[in-house]
Amino acid sequence: MMKINIGLVRIETQAAKLLGPPARFEASKLKVVFIGEGMDKYTGIVPRTYTLSHCDITADLTLSVSNAINLDQLRGWYNKDDVVAEWKKVKEEMFLHVHCHVSGPNPMLDLVAEFRYHIFTKELPLVLKAVLHGDSILFKEHPELLETLVWVYFHSSSKKYNRVECWGPLKDAAQGNQGDQMPSLLGTGEEDRRLEKWGSPKSIFQALVAFLL
Repeated sequence: MMKINIGLVRIETQAAKLLGPPARFEASKLKVVFIGEGMDKYTGIVPRTYTLSHCDITADLTLSVSNAINLDQLRGWYNKDDVVAEWKKVKEEMFLHVHCHVSGPNPMLDLVAEFRYHIFTKELPLVLKAVLHGDSILFKEHPELLETLVWVYFHSSSKKYNRVECWGPLKDAAQGNQGDQMPSLLGTGEEDRRLEKWGSPKSIFQALVAFLL
């Protein structure tokens, strides 16, 4: 009975977030932390990773900028709304890969997978605005990054929501203009081969998920 009640509470919470308007980005609510030597020197773009955490109570945001995923900040990732993004360079072309954990490993989370997928979709412009603001000097030094394609990876134990979408150029995706989305399922051989040209994220995130779960 306790597990059922917890599941219902989670569904109600996710439903409330989904039905409400998209969160408005407020710079005063954002805390930026640079982790690692040279991350605030902007001598290079890769490796560069963002971890964004959100507090439901205060609506405060914490953006970690580092050359590796901040595992401490991501502990319990599958129970939270944290988002990870990283710059990838493939054949001299830059891309921004964004990762969201929709459901798993708790079976109860399958009940809210659809809610979480749509919530992440609704709130991702806020995430991208936080990145643009928190790492603004990088974009002043490299304005061409605003034109880079944003690939969003939704990680889920449900095949329906284990997917990747192209949201178009960063400058448009941050405004909620997703352009011509290219949704597809993750984990198929055909899809993996197609994503090789964009820089497949599987190796680093398979290791991450294995560590966190």
